[in-house]
Amino acid sequence: MKPIFRAMTIEDYDQVYELWMQIKGFGIRSIDDSREGIARFLKRNPTTSVVAEADGKIVGGILCGHDGRRGCFYHVCVNPEYRRKGIGKQMVVFAMEALKAEEINKVSLIAFTTNDIGNAFWNTIGWTKREDLNYYDFTLNEKNITAFIEEG
Repeated sequence: MKPIFRAMTIEDYDQVYELWMQIKGFGIRSIDDSREGIARFLKRNPTTSVVAEADGKIVGGILCGHDGRRGCFYHVCVNPEYRRKGIGKQMVVFAMEALKAEEINKVSLIAFTTNDIGNAFWNTIGWTKREDLNYYDFTLNEKNITAFIEEG
């Protein structure tokens, strides 16, 4: 079945979370990635996140938002059984078109250095790895921890 691409809604949360749990090496944050955290994100960014549906289930997703100046992709993933069919690339185009409709001119993302599949994907579709900056992080809420989905 050919995938359908549409804006993500909070009603998709359970299926999207289940998909995240299937992705090895994925990092999930306890507060930010909770139903409440994703509802807050989607309320702020109602048109820019995307899901791919095929065979009656969600098989891919991108959380995408912006601050009025720059867009950012989070949790880009495709079910392993549906990879190498153009789903990831079509979701990226969907999200970038949604950002352009909101007059956003640049988009970035963060990929873990150990995410070989993801890093290969971004390089293949023409994204540029930045070597000219450092990424800094500061934890405001110590309870918002990241858990990694392990091989197993």
